[in-house]
Amino acid sequence: MLISTEPATGAVIWEGPEGDVEAEVAAARASWAEWAARPLTVRIEALRRVVNTIRARSEQFADLLARETGKPLWEARTEIEAVIGKVDISVSAYSERTSSRRLEGQMTNRTALRHKPHGVLAVLGPYNFPAHLPNGHIVPALIAGNAVVFKPSEKTPATGAMLVDCFHAGGVPAGALRLLVGGAETGKALSRHPGVDGVLFTGSARVGLALHRQFAETPNKILALEMGGNNPLVVWDTPTLHAAAIIAVQSAFTTAGQRCTAARRLIVQDELHEPLLDEISRLIGRLVIGEPHSSPAPFMGPVIDNETAEHLQEQWLDLIMQGGRAITHLQRPVPGRPFLTPGLIDVTGIDKRADEELFGPILQVIRVPDFDAAIAEANATRFGLSASLITEKPALYERFWSSVRAGVINWNRPTNGAPSNAPFGGIGLSGNHRPAAYYAADYCAYPVVSGEAEQARASIGVGLRDA
Repeated sequence: MLISTEPATGAVIWEGPEGDVEAEVAAARASWAEWAARPLTVRIEALRRVVNTIRARSEQFADLLARETGKPLWEARTEIEAVIGKVDISVSAYSERTSSRRLEGQMTNRTALRHKPHGVLAVLGPYNFPAHLPNGHIVPALIAGNAVVFKPSEKTPATGAMLVDCFHAGGVPAGALRLLVGGAETGKALSRHPGVDGVLFTGSARVGLALHRQFAETPNKILALEMGGNNPLVVWDTPTLHAAAIIAVQSAFTTAGQRCTAARRLIVQDELHEPLLDEISRLIGRLVIGEPHSSPAPFMGPVIDNETAEHLQEQWLDLIMQGGRAITHLQRPVPGRPFLTPGLIDVTGIDKRADEELFGPILQVIRVPDFDAAIAEANATRFGLSASLITEKPALYERFWSSVRAGVINWNRPTNGAPSNAPFGGIGLSGNHRPAAYYAADYCAYPVVSGEAEQARASIGVGLRDA
């Protein structure tokens, strides 16, 4: 039995039995050919009806999502809007990225390019955006003609169940999209199942690396990894310190820091750090932290559960023990619940900083003497998801863009909030060169090139003896 509770209150929000991997894969396997045989326009029309279903249930859906994740209601509504917008974006992406083409040649010969679905794809979803991120895999996979077995995070099964119910209510056949509820072992069994033709994963680098090793001997299966980041935000030579501080707070603490694109490291020039950190500290002191439906509306809610909050506190204490200087302290304001106040800590004096993703509201400050050092520090990571530079000098941004290793590089914008109508992904430990969002169409179908002629004509011009 799997039980989901509200992070903010501890109340049970959903419970149900764990799913049967064999049964769900078999159901998808039995249904995908019929779904793939439907004309593309029919599949798209079914997904447009799904949009209407979600729109009609949007307030109920946002309420459930907010309560299960702990994120503010305003943010949950934003996520549902992203889910609604995904179909139109994916239709455009499919047309652009996987369109059919024909090249005419001589004597009625031609070359045709078309795309086929892989078959049955497993989608493993995260808890931080439990509707939007798996939906970003599910929609393009279904458009391409695949069947999908979706395993939501064991921490957000209620949101996953409601998402799948909306698809079925909108007209997507039950066999084409299956819900598989379960924990880590269920996810492992699904990804290993011989009836699965690929895995589309969003989550931690640790799990992504395990999947990569697992798939090493199965190059016939598609694997798309969307993992985290140790993302740098560089502030350099800017007079707009208040705006820079707001961007830093938005980058580091939106969704309680539980975004793969959240800023983890604030890299700032020595002479700028004191006034900038004063501005950030004042903003942190004004942030409202509360339950999803509290009034006034909170900027951020709790992290996903007490275990996560305790782990983050241990990571914070480890930074302090290594010589980090706390500027604003990471604290638990509500006993027994996973609310955390934003932690801001200067780690410049730590010689060997751990290159890991602290998945919560912790921002590490690193002071550097010059811009070359800032770029070197930004690249001092095995990850490569997002990076941002705050400066009013275009020449510095050009240097930053050309030198920093990341899949998302922003200028005078937060590190997070990537648009859905553009590719989204990273390098290094952040992904395996399978960017999602607009480019998800690339890994949901494979190209088939055909040489075609309406009549068989053939000759051998050399190498034959006389008859």
